[in-house]
Amino acid sequence: MTEKPSLAPVRQVPVRAYRPPEKNVPQTRADRERVRRACGKFALNNPVVPPVHATKLREYAKQILVDLEMPEIYSEYTGILLNNELWREQMATIPYNRRLLLLSKCMRLEEKCPAPFDEFGLLCKTCGLCTIQDIQEEAEKLGYAVLVAEGSTLVMKIIETGQIEAIVGVSCVSVLERAFPYMEAAAIPGMAIPLLQSDCKDTTVDEEWVWEAIHLTSSDKTRRLDLEGIREDVAEMFTLENLEKILGPAKGPVMQYGRESLAQAGKRWRPFLTVATAHALDPELSEKECPEDLKKLAIAVECFHKASLIHDDIEDDDDTRYGEATLHEKIGIPAAINVGDWLVGEGYRIIASTDVDPVLKGKMITLAAEGHATLAVGQGQELEWRRDPGPVAQKEIIQLFRDKTAPAFDVAIRMGGYYGDTEEKTLNAMEKFSEALGIAYQIQDDMDDFAEDAEGSDLLRDRPSLALTMGYKSAKKDHKAIIDKWWGGDESVSVKDVRWVVLKGDAEYRMMQLKESYKQAAIDSLGDLEDASIKGLLRRVVTKIFNDIEIKGWCREFETSDDSSSESVD
Repeated sequence: MTEKPSLAPVRQVPVRAYRPPEKNVPQTRADRERVRRACGKFALNNPVVPPVHATKLREYAKQILVDLEMPEIYSEYTGILLNNELWREQMATIPYNRRLLLLSKCMRLEEKCPAPFDEFGLLCKTCGLCTIQDIQEEAEKLGYAVLVAEGSTLVMKIIETGQIEAIVGVSCVSVLERAFPYMEAAAIPGMAIPLLQSDCKDTTVDEEWVWEAIHLTSSDKTRRLDLEGIREDVAEMFTLENLEKILGPAKGPVMQYGRESLAQAGKRWRPFLTVATAHALDPELSEKECPEDLKKLAIAVECFHKASLIHDDIEDDDDTRYGEATLHEKIGIPAAINVGDWLVGEGYRIIASTDVDPVLKGKMITLAAEGHATLAVGQGQELEWRRDPGPVAQKEIIQLFRDKTAPAFDVAIRMGGYYGDTEEKTLNAMEKFSEALGIAYQIQDDMDDFAEDAEGSDLLRDRPSLALTMGYKSAKKDHKAIIDKWWGGDESVSVKDVRWVVLKGDAEYRMMQLKESYKQAAIDSLGDLEDASIKGLLRRVVTKIFNDIEIKGWCREFETSDDSSSESVD
């Protein structure tokens, strides 16, 4: 196996408690993304030239919301996002050093913030307590002028200097609304990211949107790429009918079970990453039907993934997957193992059947083989732990995530990279990116498995858990004993008891912080990329994946509950 490039140590990223958005802002990330996507489509399909008066923006926004079947109360918010999309192309042409980033001081943690103010705004002390520091440092590195302040009068004064040709603003909906007339009068391009709360204290924002806005550049040919559209196209590849069109008819029960496994529900992140990466390297792909060879590579990547799930379900003795019986429950363990093996072989056969350059094809097969071997090593470490379950060092679990989850992301992304025949430097950055992304994804998966509504009752017994590792480390001695009994298979200890122990400490916060740190490490790994399109695409992939994940609640009621279960663990 080739030696993996080392990932730089992750830095801590501040995480603050979730606070629901104000009533005039959609409550969920999924709904906010729906609105933004609809605004993007409107801007592409309608000959509306900015600047547009606020009254007209609200009119367009109301129509968008009617089409989305969402309430009119979001019209101001939708108008802001629509204005962003109308300015996007012109904004992209303006050099970073002619742009201003205006951040709201409300984003700071007011009670703890050590930064003073001058006549221009907040003088950040880079204390790391909020995200202002990270955003400001990144923008200034690009060449932006940055102010942490707010107020339409200040915006107008800055515009009048003639030194600023575009503005990225982060503020509450009401302040952004008041700034519109000034920007419209000056016909200056602008993108605004609304805060999720409007109470002027400890507010939050869709941070990924801020990062995307400040990095917007015309050299990124993917800036208008419809990622959700690509994802829908990828999902369509996996109907039984389309699998037969691409791969030919299934011959016999093994092939049929394998095809049905491929068609079974799933997020399809891995084939999506293959196709999206290829689009970033060749934006003209968006103008035509997905090439047959690219479809085959996407299916091959999913073959490897579904094979690993079939084998994992057997090894973990899981009886459900995607809300229905696992394959080995349906057809027996020996037959299911055989189907998994067939999917592995089918994945390699599909890659070999593509009409791509033989040298690149060889690299693709090597990439898949190395990823497969690394995954098996990680799974072996997990199976070995089951022989003597107990506490595991955090770094060992992160290494397990690095071996078990990151390779699948790496194979998916670099498969698209090889298809696009990109340079070695870009492929190396893709590998580092995939490693950090895969670890962050697995941390979130661990959190989801620990959620109250997680599928199954033995999710935490069968493998090393980051949640239990962090909870165990901070637990009192008698509470450690409860987790020890759980690991030992003591049936008197319930999932509810274990959750209660973990939530007595700060494991949830520390897992969130660790996840955010690896997400940031994935973004940082793209820093030296010279290809703006692949850099922009992968940056948006982070947003896409983690915005799409449903963040399941960890049941905090256990902290104050006085029911019999709580009494049993005190």
